[in-house]
Amino acid sequence: MHMAVAAGAARYHRVQLVLGALSLVVGAAYLGVVLWSGVATSLTRGLADRPWWIQVALVASVLGIAYRVLVAPIAWVRGWWLPRRYGLLRYSLGAWLKDQAKAAALSAVFALGGLELIYLCLHVAPQWWWLIAAAVFLLVYVVLAVVLPVWIVPLFYRLTPLADDGLRSRLLTLAARIGVPAVGVWVADQSRKSRTANAAVLGLGRTRRILLFDTLLAFEPREIEAVLAHELGHHVHHDMWRGLGAQGAFTLAAFATAHIVLASGVVWWHLGGIADPAGVPWLALVLGAVGLITLPVANGYSRWIERRADDFALRVTHDVDGFVGAMERLATLNLAERRPHWLKELVLYSHPAIDRRIARARTHLALDAVTAVTNDRGGRPRAES
Repeated sequence: MHMAVAAGAARYHRVQLVLGALSLVVGAAYLGVVLWSGVATSLTRGLADRPWWIQVALVASVLGIAYRVLVAPIAWVRGWWLPRRYGLLRYSLGAWLKDQAKAAALSAVFALGGLELIYLCLHVAPQWWWLIAAAVFLLVYVVLAVVLPVWIVPLFYRLTPLADDGLRSRLLTLAARIGVPAVGVWVADQSRKSRTANAAVLGLGRTRRILLFDTLLAFEPREIEAVLAHELGHHVHHDMWRGLGAQGAFTLAAFATAHIVLASGVVWWHLGGIADPAGVPWLALVLGAVGLITLPVANGYSRWIERRADDFALRVTHDVDGFVGAMERLATLNLAERRPHWLKELVLYSHPAIDRRIARARTHLALDAVTAVTNDRGGRPRAES
């Protein structure tokens, strides 16, 4: 049974990898065709008498909608058909499309706002736009991280207070003992959409609350506690702020690279300057390429953070079996690829592979056993026979 599940997970992730690569190729080819054909230039020239920000909005909207239509079949297969076939998704196509529409609307608002900000900086400070824009983006990242999880989650889930008084008290006590007190525990109706399970700690200070997927409630309390301890570890280590700093650094690197390359695009694509709204697809192509190149570094940093949170959970719960049990259940429910190829994990995985996490936990157990024996003998290691 275990082998069959692992084989199914491997097939699922193999198909997802192919579809993801296809989506990247289609997107890059689409931007290349737009640049080569001069479509963006024609759009901006048609509104030459309009302010630059209207031209940017028009180019971004037209190209963005056309791209969504172009990749819609791939998005449908990746996001709904394939997960449904492998038993991950439960809700109907209509409900999925509704969620996709809300997510697309939010993404469009943020993407257009970011693009308008970049072009404002290009107009106001063409030599230093990359530095100014990166600083403003970092500020926006902070605001979004602190405020929006509390606002956005209810758009996609129905949240209710945890009804199990014993479990709620246990989780709140753990949070308080660690030094990350929460105002309550809420449950999201994930089972209405999918079988996948997870937990999160949202907000800061007086807005901090524990969020559990209702699918997680089928776990043993000790397993739920292990998952929550991992999430609390991120707060103890201030990983959100570290992550924001890393994200800001990657943004700065991407914008600095774009600043260098945009000038070449002016010549190659016959633009009116680096602030020409017709250069939107070129900017998107450059930023996408930089993001792809830096992806292994970003994921490597993320895996280090996740390993540290695992270690923290094991230290505060002293329950390796609970942690391993939680990992096993999560692997099954989330159809995790337990042992991906090392290169795939290096490039694409933001978390260590499940089997690596379990092996590390068992190593922690072995080290605890050695420490206990040493302490029992007054700090002297046992002599070899």
